[in-house]
Amino acid sequence: MTVRIGYLVSHPIQYYAPLFRELARHCDLTVFYAHRQTAAGQADAGFGVAFEWDVDLLSGYDSRFLDNVARQPSTDRYFGCDTPGIAAEIERGRFDAFVVPGWALRSYWQAVQACRRLGIPVLVRGDSQLGRQRRRAVRMAKAVLFPWLLRRFDGFLYVGQRNRAYLEHYGVPAERLFFSPHCVDNDAFARASAQARAAMPPRPPGAPRRLLFVGKLIERKHPADLVRAAARIDDVPVEVAFAGSGELEPSLRQIAGEAGVAATFLGFRNQSELPAVYASADLLVLPSDGLETWGLVVNEAMACGVPAVVSDAVGCGPDLVEAGRTGAVFPLGDVGRLVTAITSVLALDPAAVRRDVADRMNVYSPRSAAVAIVEAATTLARGTRVQ
Repeated sequence: MTVRIGYLVSHPIQYYAPLFRELARHCDLTVFYAHRQTAAGQADAGFGVAFEWDVDLLSGYDSRFLDNVARQPSTDRYFGCDTPGIAAEIERGRFDAFVVPGWALRSYWQAVQACRRLGIPVLVRGDSQLGRQRRRAVRMAKAVLFPWLLRRFDGFLYVGQRNRAYLEHYGVPAERLFFSPHCVDNDAFARASAQARAAMPPRPPGAPRRLLFVGKLIERKHPADLVRAAARIDDVPVEVAFAGSGELEPSLRQIAGEAGVAATFLGFRNQSELPAVYASADLLVLPSDGLETWGLVVNEAMACGVPAVVSDAVGCGPDLVEAGRTGAVFPLGDVGRLVTAITSVLALDPAAVRRDVADRMNVYSPRSAAVAIVEAATTLARGTRVQ
C-alpha cells in the first residue's frame, strides 16, 4: 500500500522542490504552503534585492496554498504564518504521517496539534545544531523546555551529524531518529555546470585560481576573512569572486582594494545562473559562524564538482568536508589557518576531488532523503504514538 504523507512548509523554497518531486515518486504526497512569498519579501528575508526564483518550484508534486490570516504575513516571525485551515486539510487528507520543518512558526504547531488530535504521527525535519554557547540562563531554559517540546513529535528526520547530536542532546531516543540528508538537485547542478565548463575557454598557464563565496554578504558569514586570507596566499596566484549581495559589499571592496586582492562582485545570482558560477571556481569558501546550521551552497558546489573549505562552525562540515578529499575545515575566525586550508585544497588533484565529491553527493541526494522520509513515515504509522 502506498503511504500517504502530508508536508507543511512556510513557502516555496528552491531547496525543497527537488526533494518534493523525488518524494512524490515514492509516496502519495501533498505539500501545503503557509505563505505566498513576494519578490519584495525575498529582499526583506535578507537577500538584499527583490526577485523571483527563476526555476520551477511547484511542478512534479501536488501542492496547495493555505489561507494565511496573520495580520502581518511573514516567514521570519512566529505569528507571520497563521493557517488554522491546515487542521481541516489534515483531516481530509487521511495521511499516514505528516512532516513539518521545525517549530518556529505558528502554522507548524497548528499542524502538530491537528495531527495529535487525529492520531497521525508527526515527523520534524530541521537542521538545528548546538553551535556556540549561549548565556547560562538561556541554556538552562532550553534544557527544561526543549525536551518537553520535542516530545510533541513522533519522529525526527536528522539531516546530518550535528543535527543528530543536537536532538540527542535534548533527549531524543535513537529509535525516533531517521537519517534524511540535506540535499539539493545534484543532477541539475552537475549537468548545467558540465555544460558551462565545456563552453569556457581554456585557462591560460599561470592564471589565478578562483576562490568563490556564495551567499549573503553579511557579518555572520564572515566574507572579509576570505579576502584577508587571499591577501596572504603566496604559493599560488588567486582571485576572489563573491556571488551575492548584502550590506558588507562596500567594506569588502575597500578591504580588497587596500590588500591588493583581485575581487569580482557578481551580485545576486539566481538558481539557473549558479552552475556556471560554480564551474568557474576552483574552490568554494564558507567562513560562516554557527548560525550557518548547514550551508547548502556546499552541496551545490560539490554537485558541480567543486571542493569546499568551511569553518568548523558550519553545520555541514562533519558530513561533507573531508580533509584531503573533498576540502578542508579551519577554526572559525582564524585567517592563518584559513590560508593553510585553502592552499592545501588547491594542491589536490582536481580529477580525484571530483570523484570524491561525486561519491559524497550520491549519499546527500534527494533520493536518499526521500526514501528515508517514506521509511520513517511507514515505521511510525505501524507503531505506537509517543505520549
